[in-house]
Amino acid sequence: MDDRGSVTIEAALSLAVLVTVAAAIIAGISTMAAYVSAVDVAGAAARSHAIGVEYSPPRDSIDVTVTESADMVTVTARVPAVVRDMHATAVYPVEVR
Repeated sequence: MDDRGSVTIEAALSLAVLVTVAAAIIAGISTMAAYVSAVDVAGAAARSHAIGVEYSPPRDSIDVTVTESADMVTVTARVPAVVRDMHATAVYPVEVR
């Protein structure tokens, strides 16, 4: 039996698997960073709207939706990410203006 070349094939397959796993880890970290960003933007936008200050998100790609009802401000932030868009919602009481 001739085993020449089998090490090359095993190395190529191992390298492909390592690259795939590394890409999945990077995509996961990037998606979690987008979620943290969505939580931060939603909280900041809710606080700003509650005290009557205009808020603009740090990036143009972030979508912020504000609703106010019964002395409560609800803000939903959507941040695009690698895997899927991340959403976060913050609720804050309206302060006396």
